[in-house]
This record gives sequence, C-alpha cells and structure tokens, in this order.
Amino acid sequence: MLQYQIPFNRVSAQGKEAEYVAQAVASGYIAGDGPFTARCHDLLQRRFGVPRVLLTTSCTHALELAALLLDVSPGDEVIVPSFTFSSTANAFVLRGARIVFADIRPDTLNIDERSLEHLITPRTRVIAPVHYAGVACAMGEIMTVARRHNLHVVEDNAQGLFGAYKDKPLGTFGTFAAHSFHETKNVTCGEGGALFINDPSFVERAEVLREKGTNRSKFFRGQIDKYTWVDLGSSYLPSELVAAFLVGQLEAADLIQAKRRRIWGEYSTGLSEWAAENGVRLPVVPAECAQSFHMFYLVLPSLEARQAVITHLKEASILSVFHYLPLHLSQMGQRFNAHPGDFPVAEDVSDRLVRLPFFNDLHTDEQCRVIDRLRQFRW
Repeated sequence: MLQYQIPFNRVSAQGKEAEYVAQAVASGYIAGDGPFTARCHDLLQRRFGVPRVLLTTSCTHALELAALLLDVSPGDEVIVPSFTFSSTANAFVLRGARIVFADIRPDTLNIDERSLEHLITPRTRVIAPVHYAGVACAMGEIMTVARRHNLHVVEDNAQGLFGAYKDKPLGTFGTFAAHSFHETKNVTCGEGGALFINDPSFVERAEVLREKGTNRSKFFRGQIDKYTWVDLGSSYLPSELVAAFLVGQLEAADLIQAKRRRIWGEYSTGLSEWAAENGVRLPVVPAECAQSFHMFYLVLPSLEARQAVITHLKEASILSVFHYLPLHLSQMGQRFNAHPGDFPVAEDVSDRLVRLPFFNDLHTDEQCRVIDRLRQFRW
C-alpha cells in the first residue's frame, strides 16, 4: 500500500484520551452507557443547549434511529440532496421510504432550498439537509417550508459540529440531528456518532429504541424494578472505551477548533491568488454562516484538471481525494426514478471537486508543502 508523506487524514490525541481509556479499563466496566458515555452526553448537552443527546455507534445509526422515531414507513417520501453520503438516504430506505433527490446550490454545495416546494407531495414526511463541509444550509428557509407543510427536518450534521447559522448551532434546528465522530471528523473516537433530540417528546422513546427496544434505561435509573421488550429497537450503544476517548476529544474541542481555523485560514490565504489565476474556486462561506472548519476543498475548472491536480500532488507524496458520486447516478439511487442530467449542479461539482489534507495536527511545514506544490500547478 502506498504510504504518503502527507496523508489526507491523520488522527492524533489532543488531551486526556489515553488516560480516560485506561480509567475505563481499570473500572471493570466497558459496555455502553457507563460514566464516560454520561460525560459525553453532558458535555454536548451543555455546550449546544440540546434537551437530550444520545451517543450512537455511528452517524449512520443516529440517522437510522431518527427514522425509527419518526415511524417512517413504506410509501413515505424523504427529500435528500443527491450530493451526500449513502447513509443520509439509507437510513430512510431501510424503513421503506422513497427517496426524492434534490440538487445543490453552486456556492455552498448544500441542498438548494429553492427547489423544496416543487419536490413536496402529500407523501413527503421528512427533509434531510446536509451541512456540507460544515457550512450551514439555508436553515431559515428550510424550516419555514417544513413548518408550512408540517414536515420533520432531520439534519445530517456529520461535518458541522461547532458550526452555526445566524448564531444558532447547527444540529439544533430540526426535530433531530445526526453527528459523526468518525476518524476524519474534527472530534473523533474512530467510529461513533450522536443523535441530538431537539423535541423532548421523543426522548423517552429514543432511549427505548437505542436499547434494543427495552426500557432498560429506566431500570438503570431505578425507575422500574425490571425491564422488558416494549418497542422496536436495535443496539446503538458505543462501548465505554469509545466514549472515554471521545471525552478527551470533547474536552479539547476549543483547542481543536483553533487549530483547524488556522489551517483553513492558511489554505485560503495561501491559495487565493493561485486559484484566481487558474479558474479554481475556493470554498464559499456566506456571512450568516459560522463554519465548523471541517475541510478545505477546491473546485477545478474541469474533471481533467481535477485529476491532474490529484496526480500532481501524488507525485510529491501528498494525498488529496475527491468526494461524493451523486447518489442519483448510483446503482441504488437509480431505483428512485432518477436519471443522469436531473441534478446538473451535483453532477458538475462532483467531477471537479478535490479535498486537501486537513487534520488537527497538520504541521505548518506540511501545509506549506501542499500550498507550494499547488502553486506550481498551472492549467
């Protein structure tokens, strides 16, 4: 396997992760919903003002839990941007829903809120916006449309933790929001996620569904003398080892965000002149959005230029990567009556976008190498 001197991603501890994992092991309890899970819940609830947060094994599982809580059923329709990861759609397809794809805006690459009214039918139940690169969707307009049609909003905020829209944190707009702690995210535990429950009426059932459909959480709190199977459910609990590592990361969140803000700024400053000279577009962050500094990407003039940039960086042992193939073009996506050409912005951007190395401990000299190498590229 080719090893790059500068990888696309590299995980690093930022605080007391190792110490906390050792404490979890020494405690003799490493199953889910122990003291470190409780600390994660508390840290996230206090920081974002969310009524209830539940850790899950992945963002995918958080989305699936949201679909279960909303009783999404065969015949229901869910609006999803085509330019996203398969999990955004899969969570609802597993419940029998029909996915209705939407195109994206050419500036932020988020779902085009202007298209929503035309996509809604009497069968629509959910709008699932994705905050691409941690830059907010137009949540004011999206929530207005959702309220007008009595729809639920489930935010896929896998990339947007610590981002905001008009000073309101991402993940706090919809009925639910799903978050990711995958190793490529700002704050990580390798694999992991969380469901933000913004409507308190869903909290009790969410605990049941997350605990294999049992009322085990009530039992552990001493509210009942035994627990039993009471609803649908699955096993969505991460272990205490995962939660312990995550506590260390969450406690260091401000340090992590400061590092990522600097890295993002260095890319923006260092590449702006080169980008203008070569027809390359840098990320767009509208004034009303406070981004999460999750990634830095380039939109090249053409597919050929994008591939040439990837090769140019690879020859210097620097790994850069493209991103999503639009879901409506995929084998699975075409089952939902979607065709090439239906969503031209997503198709165009997918061919031309490349992501640069971006991780918490990207050293200044490493980033300078990436920037200098890109400046040598001409198209």
